[in-house]
Amino acid sequence: MAHILCAYKFAQITYGSAPLMDNKKEAVFFHHMFPNETHQYTGILDLMLHFQWMWIGVIYLDNEIGQRFVHEVIPMFVQKGICIDFIKAASHLNFFSEMETMAKKLIETSYLLGTSTAKVVILNGEVQSILSLRVWLEITYYRDLPKINKVWIMTAEIDFASLPVQRDWDLSFIHGALSVSLLPKKVSGFHEFLQNRKPDTDREDGFIRDFWQQAFMCSFPGPNLDESPENICMEEDKLETLPMSVFEMSMSSHSYSIYNAVYAVAHALHDMDSSKFKRRTTGITDLPKMQPWQLHHFLKSVIFNNTVGEKISFNKNGELVAGFDIINWVTFPNKTFSRVKVGRIDPQSLPTIEFTVHEDAIVWPSWFNQAQPVSLCNDNCYPGYSKRKKEGEPFCCYDCIPCPEGKISTKKDVDACFQCPEDHYPNKFKDFCNPKSLIFLTFEDALGTGLASSALLLVCVTAGVLGIFIKHRDTPIVKANNRSLTYTLLLSLLLSFLCALLFIGQPQRVTCLFRQTAFGIIFSAAVSSVLAKTVTVILAFQATKPESKLRKWLGKRTAASIILFCSLIQVTICTVWLATFPPFPDFDVNSMAEEIILECNEGSVFMFYCVLGFMGFLSICSFTSAFFARTLPDVFNEAKFITFSMLVFCSVWISFVPTYLSTKGKYTVAVEIFSILASSTGLLGFIFFPKCYIIVLRPKMNRKEQLIKRRY
Repeated sequence: MAHILCAYKFAQITYGSAPLMDNKKEAVFFHHMFPNETHQYTGILDLMLHFQWMWIGVIYLDNEIGQRFVHEVIPMFVQKGICIDFIKAASHLNFFSEMETMAKKLIETSYLLGTSTAKVVILNGEVQSILSLRVWLEITYYRDLPKINKVWIMTAEIDFASLPVQRDWDLSFIHGALSVSLLPKKVSGFHEFLQNRKPDTDREDGFIRDFWQQAFMCSFPGPNLDESPENICMEEDKLETLPMSVFEMSMSSHSYSIYNAVYAVAHALHDMDSSKFKRRTTGITDLPKMQPWQLHHFLKSVIFNNTVGEKISFNKNGELVAGFDIINWVTFPNKTFSRVKVGRIDPQSLPTIEFTVHEDAIVWPSWFNQAQPVSLCNDNCYPGYSKRKKEGEPFCCYDCIPCPEGKISTKKDVDACFQCPEDHYPNKFKDFCNPKSLIFLTFEDALGTGLASSALLLVCVTAGVLGIFIKHRDTPIVKANNRSLTYTLLLSLLLSFLCALLFIGQPQRVTCLFRQTAFGIIFSAAVSSVLAKTVTVILAFQATKPESKLRKWLGKRTAASIILFCSLIQVTICTVWLATFPPFPDFDVNSMAEEIILECNEGSVFMFYCVLGFMGFLSICSFTSAFFARTLPDVFNEAKFITFSMLVFCSVWISFVPTYLSTKGKYTVAVEIFSILASSTGLLGFIFFPKCYIIVLRPKMNRKEQLIKRRY
């Protein structure tokens, strides 16, 4: 019909969405008492994004306007991150199609709505679309179908309507719904106009009698006097007595659009009649003789204020210059309802559209027990989790996976977790970064206190042994064991125990420089003293053979040379180390998850292992020489004691390497301190305790006669 009328150049005014006119020449004869459709769709999109309804369903009327909505508007929604659970085409609810086919379609739609996980559904249609909505919901009470609990978002074309059969149906289906609408102000005189409407006073109105019979469920007497209907329409019947579900006494948005359309035509006709245009171009002065196309010029430029003070005008596309109201539908137990304005879509600030909504004014559906409905494909991924898309599902459907170790997320629905700064670590819930604590082996720590106490105790024991040997320096057993070597070894062990204290406490530049080098040099002196003892013992017994050339090597010079030579090599290694890659205080932020290790960086791991390697070489030499000297006479059994002491020494340091590499933090330092104390204690115990036993507890054995005995 629209195309036919355009062909004859009749101006047409629509009160809702207009049909799509491909021909621009036809489109110019259309005037829409309705704002640009794009504005309401943009407003609905803003509404979705405002409440974060990212998982929705769509039902549209299967006509030209509905198809345009699906192909042009839905992609705009998807582009903004909104996922569509379903898109369902709804047919017109009429009684001319087959009842079985219509019932099947209604049940299918009702089942789809009941099983959908989307809590928000956009309903795009016409005035009568709400009739279908009521049927979909009502079916669930008579069929074994899931209950439908949705927040309905309705476009401006939809308004409340009711069939006679639906007058007693529950109205709560629309409670909490939102719609875009042109909410009219109260038009003066309209209520009184409705009060005066009567079938007998408006006989020229052919529809009022049919409406009256349906609304009041009555019948008018026919021309045959013998026919007497059971419920006769009474003169006392008034429209204001009808329930709101049947008839509203206030002007609806569609009635308001028609009201304004009539006034727009009236103003255009008035302008046309009073202008000089008709006389200048046609010479016709009688308005009824004007052609239809001539009205278009006046209609497109009409501007007036209606009876409620609103400005009515059209833009260059023939669309009403106005915005949309966001309406919240609220129902009451007495089968009445109210449209409450809760927001506004204002296109006056084009190219942007101003969108406002007052959340506190919205009444949500009674089935929803939270502050506002949530419509998501799945629950939010809370901080501490990240999203992982589900295979074969829309992009907004995802699984929530915990952040991996060392990473966090601080917001909902993040695509990926991120790493904490180096000096922070994730908390238990992986939603916040806590600062790492600084750790090192301190004297106040239980482990540090224990090791320091052990070191000081061993220092005292070593000092006591040294005191015993100095006090009994003239006894045969002390003389026989080379007093200078004994004193050197005891002093080296004493310094070794004290050296362990350098490893405890906060690492400083000075302590880092000297603790490993001091340890290496002192231990090399101790082990070389043991080697010198062993060599001295071997030479002493080999030199007793006739014509032995080893006699010239006997004496203090040989032992001193061994100690100085070995110590000098270690000093050289340490000097090169300090000169090239000296140790320094450093922070290790990666080894421990929740702590920063304040440690001494060795500077060069290679040089550190060179120091240990040379000590190992001396230890092996000492152990080997002592092992071969173990067959010496039992009375002079120091070679056996040295063998056992070096066996303990080597065992400790062989175990040290894997243990040192497998521990972290302050325990790495504790392992090295323990190795220093254990190996030094092994030397002290196996070499000197037997002699102290003889000197202190068995003084009779500390005589020259005992030392020169031989077993035959």
